[in-house]
Amino acid sequence: MNSEKRQEIFSRLQAKTANPTTELEYRSTFELLISVILSAQATDVSVNAATRKLFAVANTPQDILNLGEEKLCQYVQRIGLYKTKARHIIQTCRMLLDRHDGSVPETREALEALPGVGRKTANVVLNTAFGQPTIGVDTHIFRVSNRTGLATGKTVLEVERKLLKFVPDRFKPNAHHWLILHGRYVCQARTPKCNICGIVDLCEYRHKKI
Repeated sequence: MNSEKRQEIFSRLQAKTANPTTELEYRSTFELLISVILSAQATDVSVNAATRKLFAVANTPQDILNLGEEKLCQYVQRIGLYKTKARHIIQTCRMLLDRHDGSVPETREALEALPGVGRKTANVVLNTAFGQPTIGVDTHIFRVSNRTGLATGKTVLEVERKLLKFVPDRFKPNAHHWLILHGRYVCQARTPKCNICGIVDLCEYRHKKI
């Protein structure tokens, strides 16, 4: 795919949603971090349902430590892998207090050192909370990037690196959210909605459903 096509793709995505953001519900950087940890292999809808109740009673590292792992599990038990995630969240809260005065760090290295925080989670927090031009590649972004030809790759890291190389700088702050929304609601996994897609003429997918 050439640079002119990429420019036009993001121009159209921007025209459709000028100020995109995550669909996870949060009121602080800490709440965002916990929500993103919980969202791995889970839907934003299920995470929001759990965190509305959780954050009403515990929305700081100390609050969650006071809650304890067993009670935390009760709040997140409808989310996939909840026991592992609860354990990681407790460990992360302890590290935030011990190493960062209870604040969420603003560097990739410090974020990825937290239990339950991988590269994708770190990218989401860096982008959404701190405005850094990172792109966290989830299943939606991986699919859209490969299917459209925007940035092809066999691994998540390969796709991320190509997106950072090819996405025009002015679009990078919002590219993560535009691609997720497009993958979630239009370029879906089983049956892409090519008939309502605003970039269908630019897409290089061979099996368009028009």
